[in-house]
This record gives sequence, structure tokens and C-alpha cells, in this order.
Amino acid sequence: MFQYLIPQAEKDSGLQSQQLTISESALNTLIKRYCRESGVRNLQKHIEKIVRKCVFKMVNAEVQPPIRIDEEKDLIELLGQPVWPTDRLYELDTPPGVVMGLAWTAMGGSVLYIECANKPSTKDSGALQLTGSLGKVMQESVSIAHTFAMKFASLQAPCADSKLISPDEAESASKFLAKSQLHLHVPQGATPKDGPSAGITMVTALLSLALKRPVRMNLAMTGEVSLTGKVLPVGGIKEKVIAAKRSGVDCIIMPEYNRKDFDDLQDFIKSDLQVHFVSNYSEVFPIAFASRPN
Repeated sequence: MFQYLIPQAEKDSGLQSQQLTISESALNTLIKRYCRESGVRNLQKHIEKIVRKCVFKMVNAEVQPPIRIDEEKDLIELLGQPVWPTDRLYELDTPPGVVMGLAWTAMGGSVLYIECANKPSTKDSGALQLTGSLGKVMQESVSIAHTFAMKFASLQAPCADSKLISPDEAESASKFLAKSQLHLHVPQGATPKDGPSAGITMVTALLSLALKRPVRMNLAMTGEVSLTGKVLPVGGIKEKVIAAKRSGVDCIIMPEYNRKDFDDLQDFIKSDLQVHFVSNYSEVFPIAFASRPN
């Protein structure tokens, strides 16, 4: 691809061979930070812009050939600030109440954080406020997640590892979710969001807040959840897995129903990833909260 795009842009701008070199690292940064769309049209436009600006600098004697573009700062000088400056809103551990999900849009896959907080209130009845430009289906998904999280906690979080949560913790979490004034937000509020695939992510974020426990590092998840805790299939598995790898995720939770979608991916996409396929939320909980704090 680059063997065609770069020489063609150089030819169109009158550059001679070897007067401009764009390193592989810079090209990867160009794709990740400026040109995530499917196809190469936008990438071609950015390469042409880089070449034209380099020619302009040469003509005005601002630089002498050969020019080499190696780092992100070189791209910023020529193209301005990145469209996607970072993949992760939280570079280190996420605090209690925050969980990384995976989304699928027309631009490809991306990480999608779910943030939950408790609002100080004198009321003794629970409520749930939603922000982040959520569509109708996603709002319904939040309601399902809230109801199931309360039920799951009231049943003492039934899962394979009973040592992850004590009866007192489970009872406290259930009461917290039922009586607290909660606020659930999905960042990048100007971007409309919809769909049910963040269901297990929302349940995990609510339980994380109620238990005052963060989830494990570098974990992302996707999957619709039902009122009984069943984890249902979602779309965009390839795009979501690529987004997870791009963001430094090494552990993914996804529906068992999507196992074939994952198995069909190329090996280089699947490499260095620990993937858990789940059918019920009781399988999600011990993975997300892998160890109980002392």
C-alpha cells in the first residue's frame, strides 16, 4: 500500500527519489492517530499533505533534503494535533466504578469507558442518572444492568469463586445499589452512542462502585446482558479486538456465542491476548475481580 501511495504523492509533487523518507513508525502513528477510517482515501490525502508541505519547505529553503519523518512530533508539525491523541482515558489503573468496554462504529473499533459515581444525597430512595448521549437501546441496557447488578449482589454474587465476596459485602453492595443516587456516564458526551453491547461492562462498573473495588488492569469486555444474567452475542468482534490491542489490553471478556467470530480472525490479531468466553455474568465476575483485597 505505502509502496504505491508515497511514490505517487512524491511524483505528483515533483519530488525526486530519496528526498523524503517516512519511517514505518511514523506511518503506523499516522494510521492510529489520524486515519482510522476503512479504506485508504483519507490516508492518501494525509500523505499528499505531508509531501506538499515538505516540498513547500524545500522551495522556501526552510529545510534541505533529504527530509526524514520519524516521530509523532514531525507529524504534528506537518498535520497539526492528532484526531485521536490517545486510546485510553485512564492510562493506569481504573478507579472503582470505571470499566473499559469495547465499541464498534463506522470508524472501526474503539474502547468505551463506563463511569459510575455516587451523588451525595439526603434521599433514602435510589435513582440513576444517565449522561453521555446515550440512545434508547443503550438506556434500556443501563436499566437492565442496574436491576441485574442489584439482584446479583443480593444473591451474594453467585460464581465459581465464593471467596471473592463475603456475605456482608454482598448485602452492603445490594443496599448501596438500591438506595444510592447513582450517576452513570459514558465519556465523549458529544458523540451519540447506542446498542446493547456494553451490558456486562455496565454491570461490572456498578458492582465495582458498590464494592469499592477496581477491576483488574488492562481488561476490556463486550457483551449484552439479560435480566437473568445471560451474556448474549454482539457484533464487530474483529474491530473491537483490534481496538483492544491498540489500547494495550491483554485480557478480553466476550460472549461464548462470539467464539467462532474470534476464531476466524487472523493469528496476528489474536496473538498476545487472553480471551475469556462467557455465557453468564457469574463467569464475568471472578475474571473482573480476580483477587480479593486484603
